[in-house]
Amino acid sequence: MQRRIEYLKESAKKRKGWGERSIEQLVNIGRMEYAADLFGNLDSNVRFLEAQYGVAIICRDSEIKVSGEEEAVSKAVRAVESLLTLINKGNPLTEQTLRYVVSMVQDGTEDKLSTLSDDCVCITTKGRPVRPKTLGQKKYVDAIKQNTVTFGVGPAGTGKTYLAVAMAVRAFRAHDINRIVLTRPAVEAGEKLGFLPGDLQNKVDPYLRPLYDALFDMLGAENYQKYVEKGNIEVAPLAYMRGRTLDDSFIILDEAQNTTPEQMKMFLTRLGFNSKAVITGDITQIDLPDIKRSGLMDAVKILKSVDDISINYLTNKDVVRHRIVQDIIKAYERYYEEGKRHK
Repeated sequence: MQRRIEYLKESAKKRKGWGERSIEQLVNIGRMEYAADLFGNLDSNVRFLEAQYGVAIICRDSEIKVSGEEEAVSKAVRAVESLLTLINKGNPLTEQTLRYVVSMVQDGTEDKLSTLSDDCVCITTKGRPVRPKTLGQKKYVDAIKQNTVTFGVGPAGTGKTYLAVAMAVRAFRAHDINRIVLTRPAVEAGEKLGFLPGDLQNKVDPYLRPLYDALFDMLGAENYQKYVEKGNIEVAPLAYMRGRTLDDSFIILDEAQNTTPEQMKMFLTRLGFNSKAVITGDITQIDLPDIKRSGLMDAVKILKSVDDISINYLTNKDVVRHRIVQDIIKAYERYYEEGKRHK
């Protein structure tokens, strides 16, 4: 990092518009090992911040110096301080984390980031802690803890299903419930696959694959199979929920936008004593025929004022997949908004 000091001094002088209005501000790191995490591999993290704000960032001993125009320096310093807070709480810095912090600084809400690492939902089989990565995700996780029925509505990549499965595994490990039930409607995404070979499990496996992936990550394939054989974990299509009462269970309905109103009502009335239900879906990806209404869209309207039911909306800011996923979602939102205005 020290090798960059002279280079940054020279490049700082050349930055457009700095002139007489340029200032410098210092940020105390606290612990020197935080500097390596903050700067990242080949200084990639600070290069990202420099590009975002048009500032120069260098490290001297236990201090970070940020140089540039006053407003840009102020935002960059707030971003650096927020990132140091996350590092202090054990959060690894990824590109998604950096982009999220920048967006929070832009909104002036970066002070809330200190709450993100307060709670570990569960530990994966590889020893990785699962935590909410955005404020929207934290609100969603808190809602699951506090309510019997929780809706998680949002675009792809916001962690709706993964966090719901993590909360289910957490409750199962704590012996709060005896069974995890995962279900989703068997609706194809635009394609007609025809008759699938094999027994019932072989036929429904393609529809339930995202749920399997999350469970394997949390429990491991061997433990998953053991719990399935003992009846502690059940993965089944939504059609097989009719007529049942699910006690002492954590029930997750995934891809709920593809339920009909009748199916949604049927599912919600399966809830027994000492059970929780989480319903996840994306109302922008409905695969039902045009003549059918989405049960998820009806449910969030009908149940919005019912006690012990929480409806949570996640947005493109909560996307934790590749950056381009967030850009794709924004592009579609702009396109449909422009379409509405021109009608």
